[in-house]
Amino acid sequence: MMPPSSPAAAGPLASLWRMRLYARPYAGQMLVMLATALLAVAAAISIPLVIRRIVDGPVTHGDRSALLPLAALALVLGVVEASLNFTRRWIQGTSTLGMERDIRDVLYTHLQSLPPSFHDRWLSGQLLSRLTSDLSAVRRFFGFGLIFLVANVATFAAICTLLVRIDLFLGLVVTASLVPIGFLCARFHRQFSGVSRRVQDQTGDLASRVEEAAQGIRVVKAFGRRRHVVDQYTADSTEVRGTQLEKVRIRAGFASVLDVIPNATLGVVLVLGALAVGSGRITLGDLVAFITLALQLVWPVEALGFILASAQEAGTAAQRVFEVLDTEPEIASPAVPVPLTGPDGGPPVGRVRFEGVGYRFPGSDRDVLHDIDLDLEPGETLALVGTSGSGKTTLAMLLPRLADATRGRVTIDGHDVRDIALPDLRTVVATAFEEPILFSASVRENVTLGRPDATDADVEAALDLAQARFAHNLPWGLDTRVGEQGMSLSGGQRQRLALARAVLGRPRVLVLDDPLSALDVETEALVEEALRRVLAATTAVVVVHRPSTVALADRVAFLRDGTVEAVGTHADLMATNPAYAEVMGDPATVAVPGQSRREEVRR
Repeated sequence: MMPPSSPAAAGPLASLWRMRLYARPYAGQMLVMLATALLAVAAAISIPLVIRRIVDGPVTHGDRSALLPLAALALVLGVVEASLNFTRRWIQGTSTLGMERDIRDVLYTHLQSLPPSFHDRWLSGQLLSRLTSDLSAVRRFFGFGLIFLVANVATFAAICTLLVRIDLFLGLVVTASLVPIGFLCARFHRQFSGVSRRVQDQTGDLASRVEEAAQGIRVVKAFGRRRHVVDQYTADSTEVRGTQLEKVRIRAGFASVLDVIPNATLGVVLVLGALAVGSGRITLGDLVAFITLALQLVWPVEALGFILASAQEAGTAAQRVFEVLDTEPEIASPAVPVPLTGPDGGPPVGRVRFEGVGYRFPGSDRDVLHDIDLDLEPGETLALVGTSGSGKTTLAMLLPRLADATRGRVTIDGHDVRDIALPDLRTVVATAFEEPILFSASVRENVTLGRPDATDADVEAALDLAQARFAHNLPWGLDTRVGEQGMSLSGGQRQRLALARAVLGRPRVLVLDDPLSALDVETEALVEEALRRVLAATTAVVVVHRPSTVALADRVAFLRDGTVEAVGTHADLMATNPAYAEVMGDPATVAVPGQSRREEVRR
């Protein structure tokens, strides 16, 4: 379901009206579609008028010579109608699909501009359903529903005018039958609106359920919970089915009544028309034309249910799409960015400062961080240590602007990170996360994600540093696809590739969120030794969850309750801060530079 914190878009009809902005590039094609639909209606309406002339002329007077031209005219009108309908459908296939593609591109691009906090609040299945089924509903309405809504209104107006001209009394009978249809449409709109929205929301929840089960299949099988997740899916699927059936019942009831009204009206017209012919008020040709024209109203009336349902579904779909598009990015490049340079105007050197920094999550009334003051010299490595929930990861996220400080500021070489263009900032600041995310692409594509122009030598150097040479032993080497989220690799292998990705560009500032947690003892020792060489020339913030990683840092900042309680070397804090000593545990578990992890473990 939509999180309560997300902005509410306008109503369904207002949202559908806003969608016209994305139809503007295809306005010419849509006008041609509308014109061909109206011309097809005109050709179809003309045929009964030709038939009236045939009945009242050649048939009544036995004039065979006049029959052939009129019959040929009716045939030509039929061919013209078919050709116009074919042209409309052909144009429809290109214009509406192009419009759907454009909106999907805009929506996907906007999703990429939204910060991680937005994606934390939304179920991925809800976003996926907006990118797929909701946009398809909008396309169907603009390609079919909207065109035929206009065409059918024109058909009603033209035919009712002709019927009144043929016979005023019979024409008024047919026109009066349209009044209850208006009341039924209003009732249908009220009933169908809510159930249509529920179906789309529940479908998004169901998609999220499937995605979670697919991503967590190893956990499900390991704990023998297959039946449990199947039951959860069945419950959600049953809920969607029930709402869909309610939706079908509303549509079926509406369509059934719509079927009755024109057919009942036609029966009345047949009786009254026969009496009118008998009394000489109209001719037999008039009656045939009248009945034929009245029959042409049956399909537009029956299609009205589909058109209104399509409009309602498209309206709620557009509303759901704008709930995302109307979300303003909390983090964006400044309108006038400042160049990221060093103190002397040259390349950045990587001095980092946190000045009175505070942070609270959007919509929360509690500070996660407060009164953070830290100063890192170029090339210095700072370890962030603290208990779970103390704010270490959140503080590290402020440097690459994955989140923005709500108070104070974070600077690099004296520039507030919020004043730097995001592409420039994230070229200078690289990040490796505790939970490495790889994409369904080759090893090479994953490693060069942040620097696609990297040479083979650069890639090899990064793989060497991260101890990720195993990539060459994969079936197709660096061109091997690692599967969705890299699940074909072990946790340690994913972590090493993510680390290689972070250090590939030799950034001036490096943020490492416990990047060695999934490594074995031997590999961790090798990676740490290589990292020391990289960190010697890079300003780094390392989130530490294990004592062994502290050896990489020059200084340690101990976080407690969202603020920095103490800063110093590991040895100083162990001696002077009991809370830090408790968090770090036995000092013998902390490695010293040059000491192997085997020796550390033996100690």
